[in-house]
Amino acid sequence: MTRDPDTYLALVLAAVAALAARPLSGRLAPRAATWLLTGTAVGLAVASLATLAVSAMGSALRLPPVAAVGHMSERVLRHAPQTDPVVGAVATVLLLTCLVSALCVAVRQGYRLVTSARTARALPGHGLIALVDDAEAEAFALPGRPGRVVVTTGMLDVLTPAQRDALIAHERAHLADRHHLFRALTAVAVAANPLLWPLRGAVAFATERWADERAAASIDDRAQTAQAIGRAALAHNRRPRLAQPAALGVAHDSGRAHGLARRQVLARFRRTGPLPRRVKALLEPPPARRPLLVAAMAALVVTSLLAAQDAVVDLHELVEHAQAAD
Repeated sequence: MTRDPDTYLALVLAAVAALAARPLSGRLAPRAATWLLTGTAVGLAVASLATLAVSAMGSALRLPPVAAVGHMSERVLRHAPQTDPVVGAVATVLLLTCLVSALCVAVRQGYRLVTSARTARALPGHGLIALVDDAEAEAFALPGRPGRVVVTTGMLDVLTPAQRDALIAHERAHLADRHHLFRALTAVAVAANPLLWPLRGAVAFATERWADERAAASIDDRAQTAQAIGRAALAHNRRPRLAQPAALGVAHDSGRAHGLARRQVLARFRRTGPLPRRVKALLEPPPARRPLLVAAMAALVVTSLLAAQDAVVDLHELVEHAQAAD
C-alpha cells in the first residue's frame, strides 16, 4: 500500500510558495503582499507541522505497547501505510527539530521586541522623533509602546527638506502599521518550516515597499521619496564596515540603552530589502491590484491546511478500524 499524497502535499506546497514569494513581493501592492505572504508563511508552517505530527503519531501506533493501550489490532496497523516506521522516525526527528527551532526563534523575537521597547523609552525627548547628534547617517524605527523614530544629524544633513519629510513618513509607517510583527511572525514560521525561507526576505521587502508607498503618499511626491531612499542609503553605506545597503529600516533591537550610550543605541538595526527594486517601484505608478494572484496564493494555503486535516482524519479512521478489528 502506498501512502496518501496528503502526507506530502503540505511540504510540496511550501516549496511552491517559496518559489513564488519573491515575484509576489514585487508584483502585488505592498500592503496586500505583506499580509498575504505573512499569512501564507504561518498557514503553511502550521500545515507542515501538523503533517509531520500525523506521520510521527502513525508510526508510534505500531509500537506494541501503544497498540495494546489503545486496544488496536497490530495486524491492521502493520499493513497500514500511515504507520511506516521509517517515515515515522524521520517525521519525528523533523518535527522535534522544527518545534525547538520555532520556539527558540519566537523567544528571540520576543526578547528583541522587549529590548527595542526599552531602548525607545530610554531615548532622549518625549516626541516621536529622537534626534541623535552623530555624524554617521542613520535612520530607523524602534518598535515600542510608543515606538520612536531615531534619526541622526548626519542623516538629516544629506537630505533636502522634502526628503527629510519622506524619511520621517517612512519610519512613521513602519511603526503605525506594525511591520515588526509581520517580520517576527514570518521568522517564527520559517523556523518551523525551513522550506519557507524565501518568504522571510519577501516579507521584509514588502514591508519596506509598504512604508515607501506610505511616505510617497504623505508628501505626494514619488520621485522625492525615491531620491530620499537612494541618498540615505548612499550616505549610510559610506561606512566601510557594512557590507550591504541599509537605509530607512526597522530596528527590532539595539545595544543597551543604559546611560544612553550613543554607539550602543545605534549599533544594531534591521537592513532594508534590495534597494534598486524599491527605487524602481517608486519611479513607476503605484502597483495595481491583482486579485487573481491573491486568490491563487490563498487557495494554496487552504489546500495545504485541508490536506493536513485530511491526514488527521485518515489517521483517526485507521485507529477506529484497528480497534474494531482487535
